[in-house]
This record gives sequence, structure tokens and C-alpha cells, in this order.
Amino acid sequence: MFRDTLSSRLSTLRHDVPASLVVSLVAVPLSLGIAMASGAPLAAGLIAAVAGGIVAGALGGSAVQVSGPAAGLSVVVVNLVLTYGWRATCMITLLAGAVQLVLGVLKAARAALALSPGLVHGMLAAVGVTVALAQLHVVLGGVPRRSAVADLIELPGLLAGLLAGLHGDKVLTGLLTIAVLAVWTRLPRRARTVPAPLAALLVAAGTAWLLDWDVTRVTLSGGAEWAFPVLPQGDWHLVVAAVLLVALLAGGESLLCCVALDERRGRGRPADLDQELTGQGVANMVSGALGGLPVAGTVMTGAANVAAGARTRCAAMLHGGWVLLFALGFGWAVPLVPVEALAALLVCAGVQLVNLGHVRKVHGRGEVPVYAATLAAVLLLGLTEGVLAGLALAALLALRRLTWVTVLKRAGGNGRLQVTVSGSLTFLGVPRLTRELRTIPAGTPVELDLHIGFMDHAAFEALHSWRLAHERMGGTVEVDEPHDEWYALATGGARPGPAKPPPAEPGRWRLSWYQRRRRPARRPAPAIANGGSVQVECRLTAGPREHHRRAAPPVRPVLTEPAPRPQPTHLFITCADSRIVPALITGSAPGELLTVRNIGNLVPRRGSEPSDDSVVAAIEYATQVLGVHTITVCGHSGCGAMAGVLSGGVRAGSLPGLRRWLRHGHHSLARFIETEGDRLHGGALDVLCRVNVQQQLENLRTYRKVDEQVRAGKLELVGLYFDVATARAHPVPPLRATPLVKTADGRVRTGEE
Repeated sequence: MFRDTLSSRLSTLRHDVPASLVVSLVAVPLSLGIAMASGAPLAAGLIAAVAGGIVAGALGGSAVQVSGPAAGLSVVVVNLVLTYGWRATCMITLLAGAVQLVLGVLKAARAALALSPGLVHGMLAAVGVTVALAQLHVVLGGVPRRSAVADLIELPGLLAGLLAGLHGDKVLTGLLTIAVLAVWTRLPRRARTVPAPLAALLVAAGTAWLLDWDVTRVTLSGGAEWAFPVLPQGDWHLVVAAVLLVALLAGGESLLCCVALDERRGRGRPADLDQELTGQGVANMVSGALGGLPVAGTVMTGAANVAAGARTRCAAMLHGGWVLLFALGFGWAVPLVPVEALAALLVCAGVQLVNLGHVRKVHGRGEVPVYAATLAAVLLLGLTEGVLAGLALAALLALRRLTWVTVLKRAGGNGRLQVTVSGSLTFLGVPRLTRELRTIPAGTPVELDLHIGFMDHAAFEALHSWRLAHERMGGTVEVDEPHDEWYALATGGARPGPAKPPPAEPGRWRLSWYQRRRRPARRPAPAIANGGSVQVECRLTAGPREHHRRAAPPVRPVLTEPAPRPQPTHLFITCADSRIVPALITGSAPGELLTVRNIGNLVPRRGSEPSDDSVVAAIEYATQVLGVHTITVCGHSGCGAMAGVLSGGVRAGSLPGLRRWLRHGHHSLARFIETEGDRLHGGALDVLCRVNVQQQLENLRTYRKVDEQVRAGKLELVGLYFDVATARAHPVPPLRATPLVKTADGRVRTGEE
């Protein structure tokens, strides 16, 4: 056991050590550049990288998250430095870490994920634009201003100076750095072993040294001696606001980055967000006490860690150790780096924060107004004011969505008008509701369907008053509530409140006819005249009427929307037994399953007699036209067809067609006798039902196209056994296991050797 544990740890380190080296090579130049953009000593960036790597890596809740100074916080830090000074900014960082620690202990991390995506991405985009504009001034030989608007106003003057040839060497250094960053990603994989930021700085520094360019040099310490942080002087309300701002921004960026890395990684245990927030808090306290920048998880270093093959938190901790080793042993190399090269690096980092993929994502969720408003407000007013403006707009839009009422009217049968009201009925939606209801002609029979999640008293009064007035004018109103019975409760004297009533019974389509007859009817069953006598309507005629009222409205858009129309991705072969409902067993929506049902869920082998073109046609269409991903064979307990096979056809009686069909189950019986011969008594039928599923999966492999697609890993054969008594579906393994194979590009997929 000790040997296995040691071997496992050594195998992990073989992945984590190289990954930590790659991440440290990315982190060192970024840390220096972020420190410069924040108006802090350059050593503060390295201190934050060390604290984030070692402390947050050891105490955090993610195995691959890498923490350090974040470009998104540089705008906040530079304002804090200008307002309170550097030592007071360090104290704000320390106090922000304490706030994060408390929030993590209180399990409040999930609350950060409730923020609007448009707000978060709009804030990051605005910070990216601000950072890029400020550092572009440095590249062009100017000095950054305190706002993005001021930087933008002065940009034409700097461009004019560039055309006049001023600051030529400095501009060339910055442009060379940007060019290397742009070209590096297009080089072959072997050439990209060195991370792009490090390569850009090496090329720029080497070129400036060889050609003796006139560039600005930096120093690691910035002329500052370490001293313990001091409390900020000024209005304590503003100090508290600054502490909360740093804590929430750093914590929110870390948690969102953590979730994004979990999605990118796609394997392993998901991150513990509360533990991650706790680790970030301790790291910020250490960084602030030692004179470092605020710490946060960053997408750039985290993505580099995942891409380099990191498996455990050891990679992040080792990365912090490598950065510390660089600061202690190679600090002499920092003055060789031109300031313009670091500024160009920050320009590219800022541009990367403006992600067009995020714009497409928020557009799909209707968050573009929040994104645009937050972006504009942060650029024009400042970070705090912009975030508050984005929060206010997001809250207003959420309130609008929650209170939006949709009223659809369409003609029904027998001159009836079907009215469907959807949404939340509150006082804000009363004007629209009453306006639509008043357009209904007097005396019209109305079927009113309320698909609502809430109804306040004002909405009830408006709806009930209209109903009474409509009925006084000779019309009729039948109110149906498929979900929660808000109107019925209020009509009966119960006051609608914020708490929802107990869940309603399952929809009628899930109940048997016997159960439906036991339920109290909402309306009298219609009768059909037949030669002077009254005949009760056939239950299979009433069923479609119920479908038209309840199921058809929500299903119709799925089936009729122009694009993309649903296309089945699974072929489901099951028994004709009425207790087997494929949509319920698999939780599938209309359009997702191509279903084949027959007696005994049998799949005739290729070329067998009697032939069955129906099943064969379905298999051919599913695999060659639809390109389904899986074919599932689902058997069930107590199958009558298998009882007939087990009896040798005796139970088929005088049904010649059934006896011929059950011949396709002889292979299942033979395999059952061969493998389960000692279980011919006691539970033999259910064992045969399971074996039959396995045999039908084998029968599918007799079809050439199916077998080829299974071998290529494009098609999966799945067996299910539905236990009727417990209403549970259990997986049935196929007789031939499908191994994993490695493709030419190095990925592992399902297939056969």
C-alpha cells in the first residue's frame, strides 16, 4: 500500500512540477506589470504572487486555481494609493482579506454567483479598457491620467507625437512587445514551450540592450523599505467602503474564475467555493501584512495551469515557491526590463478582458443592457459608481421580468375563446391584464388558463371583478390553473400570500383513467347525443381534449419553431407493454427519442426469419440518416413475451403470428440456459428479461452499419431493465464491453481495437 501511495504521488508530481514552472513563467511578468499599473512598488506584485500561490493554493477549495495580483483590481488599487498612500492601501488589503475570511466561514460564497453575468463581464470589460488606455500612454511615451475619459481625450496628442518621431525608442519597445505577443500564439507547439509574456519581455529587453535604445528602466523595490501597514486616514465611511469593495471584487473574481476553471477542466471534484473564499481571505491578509497587492484568482494563470496538466494544488503552491526564488535570487535581472515592455504587456492583458464571447453569452440571456450600462458607467463615473449603476439596472430588469404578464387569446372549438395568462400577476401587471381582458366581446364563452407563479390581492380583485362582469353580460368563464391554485384559493376565502400553496396533484396526463375518475371533476363530462339517448363521451376522445387544454400550448413552440427543429439523438427500443412510458423513464422532451415498440423489445438478427422490415427500417434510419448517438434496448420485469419464450411457445396459444414473432427470442433463451441454467426455478422470468436485453444488444451488432459505428466510437449501445414494481430503471451491461481507444490527436474515446 505504501508503495502504491508513493507511486501515485510521484506520478502526480510529474505533472504538477512542470505545470508550476510554466505558470511561474507567466506569473512573474504579469505580477510586475500589474504592480506598475497599480502605482505600487514592483516587489508588491511578486509578494502577492507568492502569497496567492502558497497560501491560497494550500488553503483554497480548488485543485487548479492559481491566485496572485489581478489586472481587474489595478484600477481600484491605483485610486487607493493616490488617496491613502501605499502603506494604508496594504492595510485595506489586509482588512479586505479578513472580510473574505468571515464570509467564507459563514458559507456566503454562493451569493457571489447570484450577480448578473452582464454586470460582472461589463465591469471586467470596463476595467480592461481603462488599463489598456492607461498603459497605452506609457507605451507612447506619455503619463496615464486618473480616468479612462481623460486618457482617451489625450490619446490623439500622443499619436501626433508618435508621427513626429518623439519617444521613438520607447514606442518601438512597446510595439515590439505587442508584436511578439500577437505572433507567439501562431508559432508551432514546440516553439510555444516558453510562455508568450515571458518571451515578449525577453525579446524586448534583449533588443533594447543590444541596440542601446533609450528606454525607461525599473527597480524591484521602488526605493521603499518594508514597514507594517498603517490605518487609512480620512472619512471612515469611505474607508469601510474601500475595504468592502476590494473584498467583494477580489472574492467575486476568484469565485467566478474558479467556476470557469471547473468547466474547462471537466473532471475531478468540483471546487469548494466557501473554502476557496476562506483561502483567498487568508492570502490577502498575508499579502497585505507583507506589503503586497490584493490577491485574487486569475483566469490567465489558472488556464495556463490547467493547460500545462496540473492535477493537484501542489502546482499552485510550487508556483509560489518559484516566484519567491526568482525574487530572492534573480532580482538583479528586473532592471533590465523596460517599463514600456511591461506597459505593452498590460495593454494586451486589458484587451483580453474585453471578451467578445462574453458579449455573445450575455446577449443570449438578455443581459446586454446591463453589460453596456455597467461598461459605460465604470468608464465615465468610476468603478464603484459603475457597479452600483449596473446593480440597479439589473434589479430593475429582474423586477420587470418577474412582473411581466403575457396574455394570449385564440379561438377554440364551439365558438369558445381560449385565454392563456402567463407570468406573475402583481399590481404592476394589472393595467396590461385588464386592457387585454376588456377587448373580449360580451357574451363570449371563455376558457381562462392561468399559468402563473404568484398572484397578489390587487391582481385577484381585477381578475375576479372582470369575471363577474363578463358573466353578468351573458358570457361564461371557466378558470383552470394547471400549476398553483392562486385564484381558486382566493375565491374560496384564502388570502394569497408570498408562500406558495402545497404542490398540486400530478397533471392528468400522468394519472391512469381509474385515478382520473376518482378525482373530483372541474366541469361536467360532456355528453354526445345518439338517437335520443345520452352516451358518455369515450375516454380516449376526452383525452385529446385534455391534451389540447394542458399539454399542447407549452409543447407547440418546441415542435413548430422554424429553427432549429428538434431531431432525435437516441433510438429507444422497448416493449409494447402499456406500463412502459419511454418519455417518463428517460426524462425526454418531445423530439428527443425515436421510439420503436414491439412485443418483447426484440431486435431480429440480420437475415433471420421471419423478417421484420419495421425494426430494420428504424435502425437504418436512425444510424444512417439521423446519426443517433445511442441505441437503447429497454426490457421490463414480468414480460409476457419472455414468459411465452420460456414456455416454448405454449403460452402463445392459437396466435400463429405471435408464435412466429417469438422465434426471435430463441437466442435469448439459449443464452439464458447457457449462462443461468442453475436458475431455472424461482425468479427465472425476470432473469430471462435481463438476459434478453443483453441478447438484443448483440443482435444489433449483426447489422454492419451499427457494428462499424460502435467500433469507431460514434455509437453506444445501452441496456435498461425497468422494474415495474419499484418504477425504477436499472442499467444492464452489454455482453461485449466497449474499450477506450486513443485517437490520432491524443484524445481518448469509446471504440473497439
